[in-house]
Amino acid sequence: MFELPANEALLTERIGEHVLLVTMNRPEVLNAMNAQMGLEMHDLLTRLHRDPDWVRCVVLTGAGRAFSAGGDLKVRNTQSVEDWTRQHEMAERSFELRIESPVPWIAAVNGICFAGGLEAALTCDFIYADGQARFALTECRIGIMPGGMGTQNLPRAVGERRAKELILSAQPFSAQEASDWGMVNRLCEPGTVVQAALEKAAQIADCAPLSVRQAKKSIHFGLQGDLHTGYRLELEAYYRLLDTEDRREGIAAFNEKRKPAFKGR
Repeated sequence: MFELPANEALLTERIGEHVLLVTMNRPEVLNAMNAQMGLEMHDLLTRLHRDPDWVRCVVLTGAGRAFSAGGDLKVRNTQSVEDWTRQHEMAERSFELRIESPVPWIAAVNGICFAGGLEAALTCDFIYADGQARFALTECRIGIMPGGMGTQNLPRAVGERRAKELILSAQPFSAQEASDWGMVNRLCEPGTVVQAALEKAAQIADCAPLSVRQAKKSIHFGLQGDLHTGYRLELEAYYRLLDTEDRREGIAAFNEKRKPAFKGR
């Protein structure tokens, strides 16, 4: 059974039976990411990869008035290159673990979402945002560049030319613009974004977990190649579901006009 760790910089709360709410919890610094938060996030993601059976969907948000302002630059101001590199390597592993997580992640962006915070949101499967949220990849303004998959995920979300404009000029953009460009799935009224994301997470959790995992994998890896290769990946994922208890339960429940009781088997 998955056990929730007792964290400080990252709060975890089980919502219902199968949804996990994860809150970045450094509101006094706009949830800027430090080494402690990085360690706690990496630990959580590793646990979810190892034991995803009861967690069927995760919602990621931030405490207070920000999702995350990115890396904690006050801490990094005193770091050596070696210390900075070690901390960043931990973040790199977390970004990739979230992208490849068998469990879907929804970003519930409740305010400022800059730099590494936006990169974290972009590694989630999709994004809900408060209508007043603000986004930016600001790294080029301070002498670095995005290093959390930002130069890869933002172009995939908004297109190459727009991403170049936003990244190279470190230009902030609004939640409405993010929605218009296809980066954000849904705009929410103030104070409602986490609840909206949790409601969507509950809908996902009601679906067959093996089906959700296989469909997510098929979409993600299928888009890395041509259409026919993607279709072969889809069929491979599809046929893995035919001899499962959940497939038999789902069909039986449909015919018996009842809610299915999926077990993830």
